Amino acid sequence: MLINQPEKSAYAASEKRPPKKIYQQLYIQVLFAIIVGIILGHYYPEIGTEMKPLGDGFIQLIKMIIAPVIFITVVTGIASMGDMKKIGSVAGKSFIYFITFSTLALILGLIVSNLVQPGSGLHINPATLNVDSVSGYISEAKETSLINFVMGIIPKTLISPLSGTNILQVLLTAILFGVGLSLTMDKSKPVYDFLTALTYPIFKVVGLLMKLAPIGAFGAIAFTIGQFGIASMGNLLFLVGTFYMTSIIFIVFILGAVARYNGFSILKLLRYLKEELVLVLATSSSESALPSLMDKMEHAGCEKSVVGLVVPTGYSFNLDGTNIYMTLAALFIAQACDISLSLEQQIMLVLVAMLSSKGAAGVSGAGFITLAATLAVVPEVPIAGLTLILGVDKFMSECRALTNFIGNAVATIVVSKWENRLDMTQLEKTLNNPDSQAQ
Repeated sequence: MLINQPEKSAYAASEKRPPKKIYQQLYIQVLFAIIVGIILGHYYPEIGTEMKPLGDGFIQLIKMIIAPVIFITVVTGIASMGDMKKIGSVAGKSFIYFITFSTLALILGLIVSNLVQPGSGLHINPATLNVDSVSGYISEAKETSLINFVMGIIPKTLISPLSGTNILQVLLTAILFGVGLSLTMDKSKPVYDFLTALTYPIFKVVGLLMKLAPIGAFGAIAFTIGQFGIASMGNLLFLVGTFYMTSIIFIVFILGAVARYNGFSILKLLRYLKEELVLVLATSSSESALPSLMDKMEHAGCEKSVVGLVVPTGYSFNLDGTNIYMTLAALFIAQACDISLSLEQQIMLVLVAMLSSKGAAGVSGAGFITLAATLAVVPEVPIAGLTLILGVDKFMSECRALTNFIGNAVATIVVSKWENRLDMTQLEKTLNNPDSQAQ
């Protein structure tokens, strides 16, 4: 039985307000907090490091609401679709997109690393490297095998995912419950109506929590600068710069071309998501903006059911920034240690990275752990080389998170269009005038 879902989400249907003054804009407040945090961390590093609980606390608050947001959105979305073939179509096209662009990201990192060679000239003997500083990451990487990852998707009970932070467990539970609700809609409509009504207070809570974003951003950036210091990048600045430039190339040219082909501008999309982007930049976590991304994608014209499936799945399987980082960092280590990899060995590196990136999905610090998991099964590149980039990994995590976030926003719009579940008029209107959305 097909249920007509509300024309607008709880987020989009909220009462419109007059445009805010510039100092009332969330992204301006977050940017100001970032600047203050950098100053504090640089000039008073001891005080800056003590600000860590502010950043951690904000991310924990956001993670607290992620499971309910995903569960309710996916369940009501699937129930409103009615047709199980449509669900399979969305899932199938999503994974085709994820695999394609994850592979392109890995290949781009490989190409840039071969052309620029950021690690050449360091002439480091792997035998002189002390792996004690990265032993924890190596042991954790060994636990992130593909089998463990697949088994980890299955929750212990039907409701246990709602009290946890594993996105894929929440997604699996929501899909199963949504399918069951859809197949019994003649008897279960009160449950559907209850969950639909529940979206309003849930997304209101999201809005309230986002008001704390400047405090979280301040704490996170003050700790980063105070703990590691800008000067800690040292002679590895070239690697950091190469990674940022490669990610920009991927976003502007590859994702930009995809966006243009599908009828929208990547630059306008970035402007639309500016609040979320500065939040991800400050917290180094794309999860901090996950609920808001789902809201905004609905408001931009993507159907709720598609948003509910593509965004949470993409957060585990569509890690463009992490994939660029993996091949770029792996070849940097090889170049720094004067190890020449053949084309066949580099292709094997890409294949292993494709698998290991799925095994480390959802793990805190997934980029570095995924790299450790990859090097553990690619003997040509010494895993001890991880110590070379440990000091600057934190400065690359922001770019990983930003690229992952942008990639999932593009994926949601593209899959929505492929499924004919995108309101192009609404998308164009929203991207051309992003400040017109409900605040």
